[in-house]
Amino acid sequence: MYSHTTIGANDLARARAFYDAVLAPLGLEVRYSDDSMVGWGVPGGRPQFLVARPFDGREPSPGNGSMIALLASKRSLVDACHAAALGLGGTDEGAPGPRPQYHRNYYGAYFRDLDGNKICIVSHHAE
Repeated sequence: MYSHTTIGANDLARARAFYDAVLAPLGLEVRYSDDSMVGWGVPGGRPQFLVARPFDGREPSPGNGSMIALLASKRSLVDACHAAALGLGGTDEGAPGPRPQYHRNYYGAYFRDLDGNKICIVSHHAE
């Protein structure tokens, strides 16, 4: 439904190291990188998740109420991504687990990255 999504960071090396580890369980790899942004996507695909220095030159800031949700094909990948995020200094915003209030098979985990952006990893598949 979307082309890509972008969040802000000024320390791209730090953000890349964080997301390389967090997104690896999902099979996402760096598909684009330059001095102003890094983008991850599926092998052979285009970047769909990007971290960029803000174009206006100001400090990046996470939006209030904003969240990016990335899809996992199975629940164990949700667990792995969340664990990687916390192991690299991300902060917990909701441990991996079912969220039946959304739907019967919703299994998600929530964290904030090193710049405060809220990220969700979610599987919509039954165990």
